[in-house]
Amino acid sequence: MLILKTLALEPMHGYGVSVRIEQVSSGIFRINPGSLLPALSRMERAGHVRSEWRATENNRRAKYYMLTAKGRKALASETEQWDRQAAAIRRILEA
Repeated sequence: MLILKTLALEPMHGYGVSVRIEQVSSGIFRINPGSLLPALSRMERAGHVRSEWRATENNRRAKYYMLTAKGRKALASETEQWDRQAAAIRRILEA
């Protein structure tokens, strides 16, 4: 869900995704490249993201990932599911 949300903002390469998530979460979430790249590959196979090779800001080639329409639907579904789970956890903690 965090990767999909990050890619909903703009296309970016894997390193950019991990940096953005770490920045927005104030360092709480740090994504290991060994976990991120297989996750991006799974999302690409599922049709949630697509990729293309582009030049980075430093003029190096990198694979950029973009959210697809199917990915936007998956993000909406996962966000709804997360909201339900977080509410249930909140109820348990407040009981």
